[in-house]
Amino acid sequence: LLPAEVEALVRALQATELRDTGGQGWLQQQEYVEKLNMHAILSASMGQEQLLTELLVTYTKIPVLIGELISVEIWKHKIFPVLCRLEDFKPRSTFPIYVVLHHEASIINLLETVFFHKEVCESAEDSILDLVDYCHRKLTLLAAQSTNRQSTPAVLVPPQELQKQAEKMEFEISLKALSVLRFITDQVESLPLSALTRMLNTHNLPCLLVQLVEHCPWSYWEAGKFKKFENGTWHVVPPEDQVKMTKLDGQVWLALLNLLLNPECQRKYHFNGFNKSQLLKLRAFLTEVLIDQLPNLVEIQRFLSHLAVTEPAPPKKDLVLEQVPVIWDHIIKKNTGKWEAIAKHQVKCVFSPTEEELKLRAHRWTQIYSLDMMEALAPDKPHCRVCGAEAAKRCSRCQNEWYCTR
Repeated sequence: LLPAEVEALVRALQATELRDTGGQGWLQQQEYVEKLNMHAILSASMGQEQLLTELLVTYTKIPVLIGELISVEIWKHKIFPVLCRLEDFKPRSTFPIYVVLHHEASIINLLETVFFHKEVCESAEDSILDLVDYCHRKLTLLAAQSTNRQSTPAVLVPPQELQKQAEKMEFEISLKALSVLRFITDQVESLPLSALTRMLNTHNLPCLLVQLVEHCPWSYWEAGKFKKFENGTWHVVPPEDQVKMTKLDGQVWLALLNLLLNPECQRKYHFNGFNKSQLLKLRAFLTEVLIDQLPNLVEIQRFLSHLAVTEPAPPKKDLVLEQVPVIWDHIIKKNTGKWEAIAKHQVKCVFSPTEEELKLRAHRWTQIYSLDMMEALAPDKPHCRVCGAEAAKRCSRCQNEWYCTR
């Protein structure tokens, strides 16, 4: 996108009502977010995302994006189940539902790309509480899935093919939330005091992160093969690479370093018997091979050795007036008792599109997701279908298979 286009899209971002989810205005905003998301990924890969981050901060759009994220999450858990119970909910296509589910993934992906920058995190202001709560919910879901891979999915979607898409998307969204949380912990000194208290004591994130280290939901054994999730897909890991730290492993350990070793965090965190026993589990995972890959872990190893032989002082009892997540509370209070009315409105106005409306929506999406754009965003280069070498030519008929030479 040209700089003027980026600025126009950022300025056009605005909060939408829960009732309007999936409607024409909402779909327009979804397109804006998706274009900015793809622009952010491409710009970050070239180290040129500064313009976008400056615009998001200047026009105070980070709280707007967080608000959209929370709104979609509430829609999934409050409106969608009601929709599915309505007798006249017989959508002509799963397409409109898929767009709503995809919107959450686009927003969290955009936030992951820009939250690396300190000024973006600071510009979230009080809405950072809503984002911390959101990340906590996603990490709790990850931890639950890692202990029981057959657990109930977060969103029950009627068509089987859409259910699989929704489950995969929910998993990837949770991994993005992990990265966002780690970037938030990088800026502990800049956070509101209530955000730090919420992370450490309300949600006890250190113990939740210990659980993720222990059960590692992005890797598992299947039929004697070790698989890891990386760059959007599951890979079989050869024996010599099984001890390598993935980016996701690194995010968990870096978040733990930030939360456990920061003096302000140590002053506020409750090192009671349960928390202490959970944190000491980390010592079993701090092998020489792991520390060689992330040398900073030596500091956490020393901290745990000290924790094991001492009784930490109880946290200082300050008078804290804890803030509540404003966005979540506002949406819930505004719409409580209206879930069925909103669902009926959406059945009539959103989820019963005509053939022409479906074609128009599909056409607009194909304009956003061109093949050239998808190739630019792909983490891996295409490989030849025959020999496996990097390929530069694609079949002109099916547009799917790649080859290196004629």
